[in-house]
Amino acid sequence: MSEKILVLGATGAMGRYLTPKLAERGYQVDAVSLDSITSDKPNLRYIQTKNAMDPAFVDEIVKNRYDAVVDFMIYNSVSFRKTFRKYCENAGQYIYTSSCRVYANEENPIVESSPRLLDVTTDEKLLFSDDYCMHKARGEDALRASPYKNWTIIRPSTTYSTGRCQLLTLELRHMKPCFASGEPVLLDEAARNIPASLTWGGDVAEMIARLVLNEKALCEDFNVTSSECLTWEEIAMIYHELFGLNYRWVDGITYQRFRDPTFDPEKSFGAIWQMQYARLFSRAYDNRKMLQATGLRQEDFLTLREGLRRERESIWVK
Repeated sequence: MSEKILVLGATGAMGRYLTPKLAERGYQVDAVSLDSITSDKPNLRYIQTKNAMDPAFVDEIVKNRYDAVVDFMIYNSVSFRKTFRKYCENAGQYIYTSSCRVYANEENPIVESSPRLLDVTTDEKLLFSDDYCMHKARGEDALRASPYKNWTIIRPSTTYSTGRCQLLTLELRHMKPCFASGEPVLLDEAARNIPASLTWGGDVAEMIARLVLNEKALCEDFNVTSSECLTWEEIAMIYHELFGLNYRWVDGITYQRFRDPTFDPEKSFGAIWQMQYARLFSRAYDNRKMLQATGLRQEDFLTLREGLRRERESIWVK
């Protein structure tokens, strides 16, 4: 009998590519998503649920005793601690999706042992929050402190995908009106010359697929990212070349209010932290640990220009 794999968040930026890859490898795949999807593959079953983090759903799904679980869900610190144990106890391998946003800005390029914000920040408001970079790092710590030895931590960089692209903290919904109108998007001048790495979702999925049921991945963490590095200025130029997207550099407050007209510098800490502690940090990655574990090469991955060109139709149509 083929190994059974559970993918939680199967239609997200990475899951939409990973799920068919796993099925093509001959695994029996259960793919959990918000969407109602039918599959023509006998070894791929989509399971629709409104809340994959519901304890009752988790209790029921783990009865299937999967060989591996790939978890793309976004928990908070409390809900993750209540949930991961059930997967670790009922699966051969549990793959936890953390994020490269956990890293501080103290080493370049970033390796898996580079300092994390949780460990070095002096910003007490951030430290005592449950911001994305904090709860992802706390999830990592919970796994390491647990008695289980069947976990794998993956840290994707900023990932673009079918119907999804990012520029600084702008999503497609912020940019699409400007694609059509020719009006410029506004970008934070402070990020102009900051290095960043954006990785195509299909490449991230290939990295993850090769870590599934891989003995080298147990009790290890991996940067699942391309090592290609461009400044935000260079990235904006690629958007202009491929999509005709115009842009203009402005101060940080003007940028945030372009992104969200309700932005309040006294209250919108999540938006501020995403810029201050992610997009304004140098994000160049060393992915050699992942390459060694998977047998992939950096040349196997699409460049940003190639990847956005491949997704051009979905970016325009979605």
